[in-house]
Amino acid sequence: MFESLSERLETAFKQVKGQGRITDLNVAATVKEIRKALVDADVNYKIAKEFTDRVKDKAMGEKVINAISPGQLMVKIVKDELVALMGGDAAELSLKGSPTVILVAGLQGSGKTTFSGKLASYLKGKKGRSPLLVAADIYRPAAIDQLQVLGAQIGVDVYSEPENKDAVQIAKNAIQEAKAKNKNVVIIDTAGRLAVDEVMMTEVANIKAAVQPQEILFVVDSMTGQDAVNTAKTFNERLDFNGVVLTKLDGDTRGGAALSIQYMVNKPIKFVSSGEKLDTLDVFYPERMAQRILGMGDITTLVEKAQEQFDADQAAKLEKKIRKNQFDFADFKQQLEQIKKMGNLKDLLGMIPGVGKAVKDLDISDDAFKGIEAMINSMTPFERANPDVIDISRRKRIAKGSGKELAEVHQFMKQFDQMKQMMKMMNKMPMGKMGMPR
Repeated sequence: MFESLSERLETAFKQVKGQGRITDLNVAATVKEIRKALVDADVNYKIAKEFTDRVKDKAMGEKVINAISPGQLMVKIVKDELVALMGGDAAELSLKGSPTVILVAGLQGSGKTTFSGKLASYLKGKKGRSPLLVAADIYRPAAIDQLQVLGAQIGVDVYSEPENKDAVQIAKNAIQEAKAKNKNVVIIDTAGRLAVDEVMMTEVANIKAAVQPQEILFVVDSMTGQDAVNTAKTFNERLDFNGVVLTKLDGDTRGGAALSIQYMVNKPIKFVSSGEKLDTLDVFYPERMAQRILGMGDITTLVEKAQEQFDADQAAKLEKKIRKNQFDFADFKQQLEQIKKMGNLKDLLGMIPGVGKAVKDLDISDDAFKGIEAMINSMTPFERANPDVIDISRRKRIAKGSGKELAEVHQFMKQFDQMKQMMKMMNKMPMGKMGMPR
């Protein structure tokens, strides 16, 4: 995401990098390039102009005229302004009410139904809530089926009345159902259209009036750029929603919607979503996003994702095995599975400062570990627990079983051996220095 914008901003900063001081001339050249980069990223020209005017004013302030590193200073100023443009602080989801009622609105195709499933999964898994999904889209039969499939995948009940064509009544009945079943969050997936129309807007406004939701979330496809911003303005005028959800962020290399929408509707972006997997929903942090746009990485999010998969007991057992030089293929596979649960591999690498640019042109598939897993799965339990017994005949069988060349098995075994040697050397160090739990 934001790849085009990141590249253009990097080009803009070259105007001042290597300069001895900030001057009217190099600031003007930098600001001009930044404005072009923002407009090309589908940011409204007025917003881009105001943004760069503020950057210019700060850069030319009396305190920074003789800055030691003009390039670093300009990056900091732009980062601070990007954070402000995207809302400053992260906006919390209100979970008041008994039950909390969350109304999900947006155009057809924006990803409302998938987001509703992701939100239910998020609230259940990370907030300890007991959600109820409500199929209030009475026009698209597949919407009810889709929501029921999503609910089954995450173990969340779905309320629907397939024969009822009154969305308002369905929503009201669902809340009574939630109270009867002790569900403390109700997520109402409403109908959408291909474009804004009066019937849709009236219906969702009537649902709002009937159920008085604590949260109204507007879901928008980030790939539609300024169209997303314009649609958000129309919805906000009718619904006065609480926050925005940006979907399909993984397909948006420009980022115009993310940078413009908060400014235009004065409502925070609360969540960002990418892909179809139900665990790919993230709280939106303006500062972290600004850092990623500027190629600074996002270590905070990376650490949080790692902590979500962290198991203290498992880590303690692994520490003991490493201490005794007993790390085996079963342990290795377990670590791979934890990494995969953290999300898209390329996105994870992009969170490491300096790595994002290096991997942007690489085709890093989520299936990158499949070959390794196939080789491990082709081993017997005894072989996984005792890597040293895997001789040439066993390697040939593993190659055949995993569909790999014998040379690939040799290479994998060599790399595993090298990793074990490194762990053996690290055994001499205190565990704290290894970056593992004491």
